[in-house]
Amino acid sequence: MSYKEEQNISGPFSFQTDSTTWVADVKQANSVGVVIFEKPLLNITFADLLAATSNFDRGTLLAEGKFGPVYSGFLPGGIHVAVKVLVHGSTLTEQEAARELEYLGRIKHPNLVPLTGYCLAGDQRIAIYDYMENGNLQNLLHDLPLGVQATTDDWTTETWEKDDNNGIQNVGSEGLLTTWAFRHKIALGTARALAFLHHGCSPPIIHRDVKASSVYLDYNLEPRLSDFGLAKVFGNGLDEEIARGSPGYSPPEFSDPGYDIPTPKSDVYCYGVILFELISGKKPVEDDYHEERDGSLVSWVRGLVRKNQSLRAIDPKIRGTGLDRDMAEALKIGYLCTADLPSKRPSMQQVVGLLKDIEPRS
Repeated sequence: MSYKEEQNISGPFSFQTDSTTWVADVKQANSVGVVIFEKPLLNITFADLLAATSNFDRGTLLAEGKFGPVYSGFLPGGIHVAVKVLVHGSTLTEQEAARELEYLGRIKHPNLVPLTGYCLAGDQRIAIYDYMENGNLQNLLHDLPLGVQATTDDWTTETWEKDDNNGIQNVGSEGLLTTWAFRHKIALGTARALAFLHHGCSPPIIHRDVKASSVYLDYNLEPRLSDFGLAKVFGNGLDEEIARGSPGYSPPEFSDPGYDIPTPKSDVYCYGVILFELISGKKPVEDDYHEERDGSLVSWVRGLVRKNQSLRAIDPKIRGTGLDRDMAEALKIGYLCTADLPSKRPSMQQVVGLLKDIEPRS
C-alpha cells in the first residue's frame, strides 16, 4: 500500500544513507504540505514525497552532496523531480526558511536548475528541483554513469543511447564531451548563470559551492547550475565544512584565519577550476600532478600557463576538434579566475565576454 493510500501513517520518520541519518519529525505524513510554485492547486503532501522516492530508499538516491542527499521521484501529475534534503540544521524559523525558498523559486534563467518547490517537514528543509535528465558535469567528464558519484572510479566503459525523442538518456564522455565546441558551450552557459546570480539579482546571490557536480545538463543538453542560494536557507547554521568549500575548489582566502564573508570573487575562483577541468579533462585533485607540491589541477595548469606550455594541459580527447589557440586562451581565462588575490580576478560578466570572444564558429 502506498503512503498516499495509507492516510494514518504517522512519524517521526528516520532515513539513512551511507554518510548520514536524517529525521523528518512530523506527526502525520499527509498533514505536511508540499509547495509546488507553478501548480499551487495541486494538493501534494509529505506522503507524496515518501511515495515518489519509495520512502527515500537508497535505490532512488541520485547523489550525496554537501548540503544533503538528493533523490529522484515522480510526483502526482507525472512531475519528475530531484528532491534535495538539507540535512544540516538551519537557524531560520519555518517562516524565514519558507520566505527564502519562495524567493529562490522566483529566480529564473536558462542556465539555472529551477527550484520547483519545497517542503518544511519539522526541522527538515526539503528543496524540490526539476529533474535534469543528462546528469552532472562531474559524472559526464570523468566517465561515471548517471547517479554515481566520483568516489567510485572503477567504471571502465560507458555508452550513450538516444530514445525516440532524441533525448540522450545516458551520456559518457567518450560520446558527447569529446568536442571543444560542446565543452565551450558548457563553460559559457555556466559563466552566464553565475553572471546572472552576481549581477542580475538584488542583492547578489553568492553560490558558495560552485563545482562540476553542481553543473547539470538538461533534456536539451543545456548546462544548468544548481544549488544556488541554498546557503542562505541554513541561516547561521551552515557547517564550517560547507562554508569552507569543496576539495580542489576552495579559494586561497577560505583558509585565511581572518576570512569571514564569501564574495562573488570566491565563486569566480571555483568557476576557474571548472574551466580547467573542462579543457584538461582532469579532476581538481586525485589526478597525477607529480610536478606540483600541493597535487592540484590549479597549480599544475597555472604552472604550464606561466611557462607558456598551455597546450600540454589540453585533453587529448578534444585536440583537433577546435583551434588550439582558442583552448589555450580559455586556459588563460581560467588562470585569471584562479588568481590568489580576489581583487585580481575578473567579474563573471567579464568572463562571459572573454569566452564569447573565442566562441567556436558553427
